[in-house]
Amino acid sequence: MTTMESLIGLVNRIQRVCTVLGDYGTDSSSSSSTASFSSLWEALPTVAVVGGQSSGKSSVLESIVGRDFLPRGSGIVTRRPLVLQLHKTEVGAQEYAEFLHLPKRRFTDFAAVRKEIKDETDRVTGMAKMISPVPIHLSIYSPNVVNLTLVDLPGLTKVAVEGQPDSIVEDIENMVRSYVAKPNCIILAISPANQDIATSDAIKLAREVDPSGTRLFTKGKVKENIKLFILRIKLTPCHLTRLSDVLLGERTFGVLTKLDLMDKGTNALDVLEGRSYRLQHPWVGIVNRSQADINKNVDMIAARRNEREYFATSPDYSHLASKMGSEYLAKLLSKRLESVIRARIPSITSLISKNIDELEAELDRLGRPVGVDAGAQLYTILELCRAFDRIFKEHLEGGRPGGDRIYGVFDHQLPAALKKLPFDRHLSFQSVRKVVSEADGYQPHLIAPEQGYRRLIEGALNYFRGPAEASVDAVHFVLKELVRKSIAETQELRRFPSLQVEIAGAAGEALERFREESKKTVVRLVDMEASYLTVDFFRKLPQEIEKGPITEKGPNNGASTVDRYTEGHFRRIATNVSSYINMVSEILKNTVPKAVVYCQVREAKHSLLNHFYAQIGKREGKQLGLLLDEDPALMERRHQAAKRLELFKSARDEIESVAWAR
Repeated sequence: MTTMESLIGLVNRIQRVCTVLGDYGTDSSSSSSTASFSSLWEALPTVAVVGGQSSGKSSVLESIVGRDFLPRGSGIVTRRPLVLQLHKTEVGAQEYAEFLHLPKRRFTDFAAVRKEIKDETDRVTGMAKMISPVPIHLSIYSPNVVNLTLVDLPGLTKVAVEGQPDSIVEDIENMVRSYVAKPNCIILAISPANQDIATSDAIKLAREVDPSGTRLFTKGKVKENIKLFILRIKLTPCHLTRLSDVLLGERTFGVLTKLDLMDKGTNALDVLEGRSYRLQHPWVGIVNRSQADINKNVDMIAARRNEREYFATSPDYSHLASKMGSEYLAKLLSKRLESVIRARIPSITSLISKNIDELEAELDRLGRPVGVDAGAQLYTILELCRAFDRIFKEHLEGGRPGGDRIYGVFDHQLPAALKKLPFDRHLSFQSVRKVVSEADGYQPHLIAPEQGYRRLIEGALNYFRGPAEASVDAVHFVLKELVRKSIAETQELRRFPSLQVEIAGAAGEALERFREESKKTVVRLVDMEASYLTVDFFRKLPQEIEKGPITEKGPNNGASTVDRYTEGHFRRIATNVSSYINMVSEILKNTVPKAVVYCQVREAKHSLLNHFYAQIGKREGKQLGLLLDEDPALMERRHQAAKRLELFKSARDEIESVAWAR
């Protein structure tokens, strides 16, 4: 059978691991790097001690422990949660205390414990009386305690003291609420008996967060706070006269302090016996040390004895003596905490397993830390470059979108550009006549204006340079965009913004070299067409002049059917040149894409980072380390994920170490 000691000790150990690894509830996970991680601290059953200032909260805790160890003073004394873990030891064993933040130091002087709590509080919150959600862990080992864990929270207050911001009242309430709102939190609501229970800060907060187990009894006229609750559950006025009780608070344990300070002739039986405010769990009355006892240094063991005598001899409370006092309260809470832990273990185990799987997947996505030696760093850089290169090739080869845009340049953009060339203006009647005439010079051509033809063709071919170079630029732009997309899609590279910039720069330089070579090649294709015309094309053209019989006086001019200087003659020249240009256009429409793919796409596919590889191998370790300088936010995210994974694995090991009853 699993013992109470092993169950509560299990949660104690997990709580300590949580604090060491930075998980202490909602406030500890508010940063963007940890916001999506589940909190194990939130899932652990706890007993939260809640009360207003001067409610006797500290005295109750000291009575349970049997030691005077908490700081005292005016204003807000408890400014950080105090996780108080009590461990029962064998009779006669020496009492001592240990702090989680001082693991190698054992305190046997409890005055030193008080001083350390104050010093550790000031270390985190400063001297300005601010508050912090970071808990202090204190373990006390004593034969005079039961196995129990309590979380002492800052006292609820209504007014900020000097030196504190006005928001301190709300800040404290929000911190306390973050603990008691958890469904697995046992609320120890402490109220002084010498004040009206209806005004208790602790009961008010418990009623808001735990509305499933408190009975508010009414006599005659319904009090205002009851009216509000009745309105909330929408009871009609006719129900009010028949209403005997309203159920609230199954997680709440009520503690009534300062019973000995009530006015003479009054008592708190209506509360303790549940006639005015009943909880599902019985109220427990406590009689703390008086201020005179504190001044006389009356020890807590004697105070416990005095408390027992008070209840045993009190005419008002003697019939309840067996269920009153700090010793009874400690046993009651220990038993309840053990029950809640036992019930919650399956869900905690499930939460741990789920989070281990999610965190391991997260770390795989974020990547493991990089080695510090130059060889490991160079290997990592090359692997990252290969990962980028694979994705870039997938874009080109169709595995990912984007490569089809290159084909769009050849199939749509280039043909459209060729059709828009101003050949109509270049081969107009006036232009042809001017070019042919200027080519003839002072002596007109005799049969065919060959020089005119050549000048017209060369001039027209120059227009092809523009579309050819535009095709190169268009493909260059597509390749640059694919590089950008590939870098963004390479998951492994996201960790290293400096390396991303370096790869983008190296790829950009390589693409520029490929573009320059491609432009030279396509311009050569155009120049080749201009440097040697296709003779067969002109040999197949119909003759313009039909020659008559030759006589002694020369050609028979009467037989000539064509005048070489008419408009029709020049238009026939324009038509012939246009036909030749169209033939060359069809040739370039096929050869320019080949040149572009060969010089740009093929080179980008096979040697995009070759120059970068040659340069990176010459760099020293420090320079390589700069390339692997990760995004600080991502490094923090990985660090927090690793810490949280360590936490959940430690918790899993702790649970597995306990021999559960079958």
